[in-house]
Amino acid sequence: MQSYYVWDPLVRLFHWSLVILFAVNALITDPEARLHELLGYAVLGLIGLRLIWGIVGSRYARFSSFPPSISGAVGHLTEIATGRTQKHKGHSPLGALMIYNLLITLTGIGLSGYLMTTDMFWGTEWPEDLHEALVTWAELSVVLHVAAVIFESRRTQVKLARAMITGYKEVATGETESSP
Repeated sequence: MQSYYVWDPLVRLFHWSLVILFAVNALITDPEARLHELLGYAVLGLIGLRLIWGIVGSRYARFSSFPPSISGAVGHLTEIATGRTQKHKGHSPLGALMIYNLLITLTGIGLSGYLMTTDMFWGTEWPEDLHEALVTWAELSVVLHVAAVIFESRRTQVKLARAMITGYKEVATGETESSP
């Protein structure tokens, strides 16, 4: 087995902080409470930090290492359908699309939540409707993300969740794609 250092401490801290903040806000806090609003702002702050780190951060944290690619995602789906396995040091093409989906969705949740607090949109229904729809989309995306991590971990024999804890992916020697 070859061990690759992939996820730096900031990426891991961002990931698990986001997991906790989103879960607490979606499942525990009262949507009308000030705590809900503050946790939403904390999520936006985390996303802002991640956007900066996606430009200046470590190799696999940079967005340039996992650009969104429809053709890459189709290729990844084809690989799954045909039983082939390509192991990725960083994000897989489908994983990359999920990351962008979650970043955009969570930003939309935060911004629509903020709009609901402004005088300009006070009493207007569409910001709240958008907020609720995006929360539902985020919850579905999280379930899909967790299921995909479990599926891909079993399919590729790479412990993806463990890598997001330790920072290291362990892959059989010579079984990864070429580096970006």
